[in-house]
Amino acid sequence: RLVCCSLVAILLVHPVTHVGAQPLRAGDSVAAGVMAAPGIYPHLTTVADSAPIKARSARSESGNGAMMAWADRLYLVSYLSVDGGGNGTGLYEIDSNLTMTKLADHSSCYANRILHPGTNQIVIGNICNMTSRSKSLFMAGKWVIDQNRNIREIAGDLGSTRLGGVAIHLQHPDTMIYLLGMDGELFEADISLGKPTCNSTKLFDLVTELKIPQNQQPHFKAAHSVVDQNVLYVASNTFDEHDFVQDSLNTNQSFQMGGRLAQFTYQNGWEIIEHMAFFEVTGRRNWGEVVFATGVDSRSVVLKMKDFGSGGTPTINQSWKTYRLPKASHAYDHLWQTEWPRIREVETERYLMDAHGQFYELSPLGWAASAWGLRPVSQHLRMIPDFASFRGSLVLGGNQVSSIFDNNLITGQSQAGLWWGKTDDLWSFGKPKGWGGPWKQTRVKALMPSDPFLMTGFEHKVVHLENNNKAAGVNITIQVDVHGIAGQLPGYDWLDYKTLAVDSYTPFVFPEGFSAHWVRFVSNTDAILSATLHYT
Repeated sequence: RLVCCSLVAILLVHPVTHVGAQPLRAGDSVAAGVMAAPGIYPHLTTVADSAPIKARSARSESGNGAMMAWADRLYLVSYLSVDGGGNGTGLYEIDSNLTMTKLADHSSCYANRILHPGTNQIVIGNICNMTSRSKSLFMAGKWVIDQNRNIREIAGDLGSTRLGGVAIHLQHPDTMIYLLGMDGELFEADISLGKPTCNSTKLFDLVTELKIPQNQQPHFKAAHSVVDQNVLYVASNTFDEHDFVQDSLNTNQSFQMGGRLAQFTYQNGWEIIEHMAFFEVTGRRNWGEVVFATGVDSRSVVLKMKDFGSGGTPTINQSWKTYRLPKASHAYDHLWQTEWPRIREVETERYLMDAHGQFYELSPLGWAASAWGLRPVSQHLRMIPDFASFRGSLVLGGNQVSSIFDNNLITGQSQAGLWWGKTDDLWSFGKPKGWGGPWKQTRVKALMPSDPFLMTGFEHKVVHLENNNKAAGVNITIQVDVHGIAGQLPGYDWLDYKTLAVDSYTPFVFPEGFSAHWVRFVSNTDAILSATLHYT
């Protein structure tokens, strides 16, 4: 009788230079070999101290803030929730044999990374790895590490600021960067080669510049610059119960949420694009230099895009476009719960986007000034502050256990393990599902279309239409975009699918097998309306 055996990961065991319950300290390594199957490998875990040590009196978390492949290593920085909120986090490197070495300790929060072309450096956390003809250097937190892993320190105003974003400098792109603090500090830093330290200078307090309300916590997560357009973008994901309730009721017209998507130019200073929570803003330097920003409100996930156009990919419209996507979970709604949902290129020239517990494939192009290359891949329960490709694998960061100043007494030691696999393994995660909509007790104007809401890639679809103020004679037309570029090119229009009378509440179940790229709604009269879709 034939016996079938399942594939088991084979680990080639190497000498271990550090074992035990406590975190690695700077200079410690741990190895357990080469993997043969996707999964979690316990030795590739970052942890924080179980108990406070001298001069520290708190436990918080140990998330994987930023990861980047560089110089034949995968570099990783872990983070605490606040500066001084524990111990044991630091900067790590992982080699092709899956040996993890802790390069330095820190007790703050770093979660940013970028390649700096002008100096052939990467910046990770508060880190840069510099390569020249004579030497290779890598800066992390306050540290600079050369090709022999000798460590030196970064000077300047930065101190132990929690870092959430980094971008290329607009005026000095060949030698400088911007560093964005989570609490609203914006710095510039000179990372020129050949200097003993990298100096940083504080430029702005964005809490003041962007008029964030005093009762709202700033929580800046991302920065991105488009140098030849002379513009810097920043995103803050402030969103709490106050925001949720006010945005849900939609009755206080003067209310402004605490989140921000904003831009800066040296000509015009700071300008607010959106008064709502955004947790990512990014883009490539070619193919129209399309900028993507992801955020959230009480209604749905929000995707904004702006196509600048460049070279052989001229744009037909440089204005911001707004799209809405379903929420796969409500457990990401609060600003603290979000961590860092990212848009990363893990397969060449295509993005993987994580937003509110769901992965999407996204094209970096903006042809016809549209986000037409978007489709859901899978939902997930994993907290993923960053992800990257390394040696043919997709590596997902984590943040599994966080006591957060002992507010959760059943978690124990803060830790985060890495998941190793391949991009196509994501198809085996949870089936794409979600809910949300463009209207939620929204004051709708007659014949004014709603924002487009993603429809493609979900199996079963239903929309719930509500006439919240019982306005007379309300008819709502469901319109679909089957091409993905509706309204952007002549002859590609939104199509009227069905018109429904909505006296109070009208549900509509879309036929099995019916789909389109986007769906939107149009009312024939002014009214307060809700349109909520559920995808299963």
